[in-house]
Formats: sequence, structure tokens, C-alpha cells
Amino acid sequence: TPRTDTHIVVTEFGSADMKGKSLADRARALIAIAHPAFRDDLARAARERRVF
Repeated sequence: TPRTDTHIVVTEFGSADMKGKSLADRARALIAIAHPAFRDDLARAARERRVF
């Protein structure tokens, strides 16, 4: 699904509203609802790729 078609993402750790968010805001929102064991690695990868 293209990112422009995705409005809400739901995991067992929460939900994130993607509508109207920038790429950096989308990354932060997805990291926030990821499994806690992976959040640091995801944030590090986003910074390395200069997403935020």
C-alpha cells in the first residue's frame, strides 16, 4: 500500500494516525507503536538514513 493511502496503523502496542504527516513524523509515529525491543534500533536506523 502506498504511504499516501495509509491513514491509521494499528499494532498490539498502539495506533498511529498517518494522515497528513511528513516522512519524519510518520517514522516517529511508527517507532512509537513498534515492539519496545526494536524501538531503539528503528530510531537509530532512521537517524542514520537522515529521516529525522
